[in-house]
Amino acid sequence: MHRSANAKRRVVVTGMGAVTNLGLDAPSTWDAMVAGRSGVSLVKGEEFDRWSSRWSTLIAGQIHGFDPSARVDHREARRLDRYCLLGISATMEAVDQSGLDFGKVEDPTRCGVVIGSGVGGIITIEEGVLHMAAKGPDRVSPFTVPRLMVNSCAGMVSIRLGLQGPSTAHATACASSGHSIADALHIIQRNEADVMIAGGAEAAIGPICLAAFMTMRALSTRNNEPERASRPFDKDRDGFVLAEGAGILVLEAEEHARKRGANILCELLGAGASSDASHITAPDEHGRGAARSMRWALEHANLRPDEVDYINAHGTSTPLGDAAEVAAVLSVFGDHARKSRGGRLLMSSTKSMHGHALGASGGVESIACINALRHGVVPPTTNLDNPDEGFDIDLVPNHARDGKIRRVMNNTFGFGGHNVTLLLGKYEG
Repeated sequence: MHRSANAKRRVVVTGMGAVTNLGLDAPSTWDAMVAGRSGVSLVKGEEFDRWSSRWSTLIAGQIHGFDPSARVDHREARRLDRYCLLGISATMEAVDQSGLDFGKVEDPTRCGVVIGSGVGGIITIEEGVLHMAAKGPDRVSPFTVPRLMVNSCAGMVSIRLGLQGPSTAHATACASSGHSIADALHIIQRNEADVMIAGGAEAAIGPICLAAFMTMRALSTRNNEPERASRPFDKDRDGFVLAEGAGILVLEAEEHARKRGANILCELLGAGASSDASHITAPDEHGRGAARSMRWALEHANLRPDEVDYINAHGTSTPLGDAAEVAAVLSVFGDHARKSRGGRLLMSSTKSMHGHALGASGGVESIACINALRHGVVPPTTNLDNPDEGFDIDLVPNHARDGKIRRVMNNTFGFGGHNVTLLLGKYEG
């Protein structure tokens, strides 16, 4: 995805949708971010109650009150994994906002979808194994395979909307929706499509996934204070908080959006991607892979570092990850980022409020970036009481900040050493 800044089609965002533990749509999710509200709570579920004495982590960013029936009929919903239902709901919200009517005015061969997920239908896998153990292999649901596929959400969206252009799914752990949005950007720039639906969806809060991260010692164990458990960049951070959610964007070629009189929310300026090539779970400790991703995104967007006003950090609240990202940002942005030298760059992690939704993170956090551009407000890093030593960046602690925000960067980094950086800006026609 590293490309030079040659002449290319401009790409804009015309719709966004979200389902998160902060809100069941994009506006309510954004309002909660600005207010600094937490969506983290004690985990609910029979399996967690059964083994309660053996769980060191009993908290997560579960979505409560989600009813897919507004978007998917009951019979169809039974055949889809929760992650797919979240993704479809967020997609339809984004399409509604865009004003597109794929059934009437769009060429379906020029419209596509890229929706990623870190683990896809892992809840379906859990349920299938338990059902087989209890009742035998011939009682496993015939819908198991289409429910568990990582590409099932992208497939269902393309079927539902009749999109016959490029359709795919990225599964690059926590970088999945970042890769998806970057891929969709390049597809439109290459003139292979005029409209792309892009983002990510995840629903991994089940016993196996939570236990696996727990035994890796990747999760926070601050069970007595769920809302204060996710604390990126703070000295007392002790791991991330597993969350679920979906974040979807509608991307269009600028000329296509203008021709139909669309309300343009912002411009997607560029993207960069790299690999740490160092460790399957731990980041490069100096942040060198992340730094390359950021530099290549700036190059693709033809921007200087000092032209970026805000970074929505990957900021997971892990000791190694946060330190590596800060090192990367300081190496790329220099004095523009250094608070001690008057640097004006702002950086915050909204994961402090909604936790880490794995492959959906980049989509949800892109929505935070778009709203920062639209409203001139930077969401805070909550629970940031004591910044770690050497974190010489304005991390917007605990309270949202008003400011002149014209260009923003969104970082998403994943297990496997995958790094993706997106750059978005105010639309200037």
